[in-house]
Amino acid sequence: MASLTERRIETVRSHMALEVTHDWDGVIATFEHPRYELLGPGAVFDGEEQVRRYFQLSRVPFPDQGNEIIAIAAADDTVLVEFWLTGTHLGPLQIGGTTVPPTGRAFRVRMAASFEFAPGGDKIVCERPYYDQSMVLKALDLLPEGWSGSGNRKYSRK
Repeated sequence: MASLTERRIETVRSHMALEVTHDWDGVIATFEHPRYELLGPGAVFDGEEQVRRYFQLSRVPFPDQGNEIIAIAAADDTVLVEFWLTGTHLGPLQIGGTTVPPTGRAFRVRMAASFEFAPGGDKIVCERPYYDQSMVLKALDLLPEGWSGSGNRKYSRK
């Protein structure tokens, strides 16, 4: 039988693979309690209904969103993952009060996420992706010239 750490790492690998294939029922099944805390924008999606809404909202602009695991490790009740987030801007993207029409441009940005588990359990209780939203916008060439991430936060399509 696999150790608890091995089972947790396998749960995270499965969770991430299911996100790529849009098997939302499968993703939900990897949770003890579905919860995402997006540390880039500061948004929290708590409970199955809100998490399914997050899936829907995040895949409209990037229906082919994927991930490629770079490194994965576990400590205590947490699994940490470094990965490439990939996708193509194929649908409308909401940024603040602005809707950016599809550009057809692809992105590939490096990210990290922590997956929290209840003590003794092998189901996820919270996923926390850590990223800077401007990384994706920069990769899509949607940031104004010279934008540094501070000051004017008006977005534009070049």
